[in-house]
Amino acid sequence: MTVTARDQAPVTDVPEAGATRLVDRIFKMRELAILLVFLVMIAVTQAGNSEFLSEQGVKDLLLNATILVLVATGQSLVVITRNVDLSVGSTLGISAFAAGTYLQGGGNSAVAVFLAVLMGVGFGLLNGLLVSLGQVPALVVTLGTLYIIRGIDSIWVGSRQITAADLPGGFVDFGSGGISAVPWLALIAFSVLAATAYYLKHFGSGRELYALGSNPEAARLAGIPVRKRVLTAYTFCGALAGLAGALYLARFGNVDSGTGTGYELTVVSAVVVGGVVFTGGSGSVYGAALGALLLTSINSVLPALGVSSVWVLAINGTLLILAIAVDRIVALRVAKALKKRNARHG
Repeated sequence: MTVTARDQAPVTDVPEAGATRLVDRIFKMRELAILLVFLVMIAVTQAGNSEFLSEQGVKDLLLNATILVLVATGQSLVVITRNVDLSVGSTLGISAFAAGTYLQGGGNSAVAVFLAVLMGVGFGLLNGLLVSLGQVPALVVTLGTLYIIRGIDSIWVGSRQITAADLPGGFVDFGSGGISAVPWLALIAFSVLAATAYYLKHFGSGRELYALGSNPEAARLAGIPVRKRVLTAYTFCGALAGLAGALYLARFGNVDSGTGTGYELTVVSAVVVGGVVFTGGSGSVYGAALGALLLTSINSVLPALGVSSVWVLAINGTLLILAIAVDRIVALRVAKALKKRNARHG
């Protein structure tokens, strides 16, 4: 009896689908584990300090996480495509100063935010063009643009500093205001997060980012516009870094040439700790947001428990190493499971 290609297709699809379901289950468990660690950490801190979860305490927790959640959301899309953007901290800093400079001259707050986003889009587009069209490794490109943007920022800003007194009162009030314990900035971050998650799950171009990260060559052969998708991811990441810069200005009301320095490492840590695999193709923006919430909460938890904040960097580094180790173990187990299933199905 002749076996047609149609008869064979389901057989070859079974192991791939099974491996995909296995990966999904593992990373959903990873996100739940992060959430559990966060809740336990908050519960222990509340037991040691009854004022920790006061209305203002909750508000501060959310405000501290807002900026990192936004940038981590954009970084997630880039990492999912098997790339990275190390220039997000520099983009945040220069966008914040650009928005502040405009507001100093009596500008409109909404226009200032738009200008910050536009500047972020420009830098994201530059990174995307160099990586996708220039075929230059993302690590090299974004490390270079990190220093270029930081250099431009240093020359432009110099020794100047923008403070809350230089900004419109309504803009600064918006940065610290909200509905009860929920800040306006947190609502903005959650809206962006939810919209991005919806896009990745329900739009074909969003799902193609995962396919690209899993196997770039197979994605190209399947007809996915690889360069276009990488360019889109970088542009979106830059836009959110620009938006984060404007919200940073509203939140802290203080910007200088050092704003955002080293922030890219915290962002990458949040993304990887949150379960977005650094080699691409797996993870979710919700996981990245949980990673951001966990890392920023550590900054609040330690002082509340009377522990020196010196331990924050050490803890963040430990979490990053553990996350990478878990990703490696998961990758090996998935590869082994896929190999077994392929063998079973011939």
